[in-house]
Amino acid sequence: MSGLPLGYLTSSGERAGAIVPLTWFVLAVSVAVCVVIGGLLGLGVWRTRRHGPRVEPRAVAVERGGHGLGWIRWGLIASALPLLVTLVWTMAALGRVVGPPRRPALVLDVTPRQWWWEVRYNGDEPDGTFLTANELHIPTGRRVLVRLHGADVIHSFWVPQLSGKTDAIPGQTNLTWMQADAPGRYRGQCAEFCGLEHAKMAFEVVADMPAAFERWRRAQLQTAPPPATAAAQRGQQYFQYRCALCHAVRGTDASSFYGPDLTHLMSRRLIAAGMLPNTRGSLAGWVQSPQAAKPGALMPDQKLTGQQLNDVLAYLETLQ
Repeated sequence: MSGLPLGYLTSSGERAGAIVPLTWFVLAVSVAVCVVIGGLLGLGVWRTRRHGPRVEPRAVAVERGGHGLGWIRWGLIASALPLLVTLVWTMAALGRVVGPPRRPALVLDVTPRQWWWEVRYNGDEPDGTFLTANELHIPTGRRVLVRLHGADVIHSFWVPQLSGKTDAIPGQTNLTWMQADAPGRYRGQCAEFCGLEHAKMAFEVVADMPAAFERWRRAQLQTAPPPATAAAQRGQQYFQYRCALCHAVRGTDASSFYGPDLTHLMSRRLIAAGMLPNTRGSLAGWVQSPQAAKPGALMPDQKLTGQQLNDVLAYLETLQ
């Protein structure tokens, strides 16, 4: 599967920064517990094999003053201390991350679907609103509020280096937020089993410097240019006939939102919900036979001829 790994043991933002140290602490305590218990079991086995059992195997009453109660007492104390620290630390971390920001710099409406991510950027005016898919751009150093809407089944929005998991449930809107401290690409994943291709439902959060983000936003507001070559013109006709019932390309008659908006398809690094690199070869394979790459996806195989496929690709490559 193409893309960046889910680096949940490192943080790149304020919200994840409150969680990652706690994760390391719990991991260290868990490893220490396993080491201590394994060592004691190994010591007991070694002593039994070397010296033999001290008593014959039979039921023995517990007596006060014996060594067994001391082990239990100190074991409870040793267990309670890290658990208490974990409890207090967890409550403190939740206090830092649980509530949405009061004055977010950006508000995104994200709707996960089987199996891709719809992302809506809302403007102050209708002409300032646009849709994209599977790739979220955010400005660095700014808190971003994400409103999650359920469309079909329960999904879960998770960007481990920036934010924890939040479910998207049909019939309600759940809120989460994130902030990226540095420019970069951060991989996200659906973390709730949502059907056959749940494992292949990823996305990327692209953190840009504020000026670069504003340039990207202005570019996304532009409509698609008219095709300039004969091949691209033929490809647009095939697209209108075969693809416009599900996809939208702003500036054309294709205006369906059943599938991802493709107005700026070629500006994205990945396609098929983070599954394939956005190259001509991958795009050709996906257009021609998406069921081979992602069985169960709602997009049917197109079964185009070689010439038709080349024409469609010529048109899609104009969607910058």
